[in-house]
Amino acid sequence: MTAAVTVLVFRTSALWPEEKPVTRERTGAWEEIAPFFKPPARYADDLGSYRPPLIFDDGTRVKTAADWSKRRKEILKTWHELMGPWPELLEKPTVEVIKAKRRENFTQKRVRLEVCPGKMQKGYLLVPNGKAPFPAVLVVYYDPETGAGLNKKKPVHFGDQLTRRGFVTLSVGWPAHNPKDLQPLSYLAYVAANCHTALANMEEVDGKRIGIVGHSFGGKWAMFASCLWEKFACGVWSDGGIVFDERRANVNYWEPWYLGKEPGKKRKEGIPTKDNPRTGAYKVMIETGRDLHELHALMAPRPFLVSGGSEDPPERWRALNHTVEVNRLLGFENRVAMTNRKGHSPTEESNEQIYAFFEHFLMHAMPRK
Repeated sequence: MTAAVTVLVFRTSALWPEEKPVTRERTGAWEEIAPFFKPPARYADDLGSYRPPLIFDDGTRVKTAADWSKRRKEILKTWHELMGPWPELLEKPTVEVIKAKRRENFTQKRVRLEVCPGKMQKGYLLVPNGKAPFPAVLVVYYDPETGAGLNKKKPVHFGDQLTRRGFVTLSVGWPAHNPKDLQPLSYLAYVAANCHTALANMEEVDGKRIGIVGHSFGGKWAMFASCLWEKFACGVWSDGGIVFDERRANVNYWEPWYLGKEPGKKRKEGIPTKDNPRTGAYKVMIETGRDLHELHALMAPRPFLVSGGSEDPPERWRALNHTVEVNRLLGFENRVAMTNRKGHSPTEESNEQIYAFFEHFLMHAMPRK
């Protein structure tokens, strides 16, 4: 016998009004993260060898905010052409609530949601007790259970922990389908864009206060999604590798399941070599001098945090400084941050920094219209 399905997302407070609301704010969030918006002294104003995003493809310089608007469109157009066109975006993605249950101070809903026209995917929607609308965070990883706190991977239980702090969270995993003419990372960004729309349509959610977070593979996913879909208010990218780096096997954008997809060609897994060359969009990007700092710049002036570990050490500030420059041109400070830890896995400390970032920018700091 199959479970009953509803397409309505219902309010937690209507189900269990006797439950006490979560504490939605705490003091000190900004003080906790403020130091991470400045690079170490040795990397201050160091732009490395990256081609400045503030230069148009024809070589002219971006000098005004109006110029940047045009340059931003140029970057976005170039990357979409390299990675393939997105399918049609969904205006009202279907959300089916399969089962709901109370967990401490929030409600857990097992859902199926439409992520591409006619394609449904499993996820977990966690809704805190209290008065809506709430800020929300999309949590992306290999599987939706991890973000929702339903397995042993506690360092990546972002959704579970953020909901306990007063956020609606939606945890989703890698989709089982991918259009043949689209690079996988771009399709993942497209899926995230539709998940954002699904959240924004919920009465429990403040549609202007939606962020995204992911770790490792999820960090790549969160980065591409927040950069390519401007409606995300902010993003956190945990040690996914924020630039191309063929010294690091885990910064593996060259693989066909990320940016190296090329019909009719196969390569062995691993760092590109003469006998195992680059393929797909990644090959073209490297040959034309592209790097991910161009995507970072698309975030401006929206804030983002790089929760760096072994794959994203402090030297990544050379790339991040380019987005700092874009923000300064637009009149914004404190929009680019990076924390650092030694290992790849998140730690209790790095996670608390992530939560403080979201608390500040989605709870305390009003997003500009």
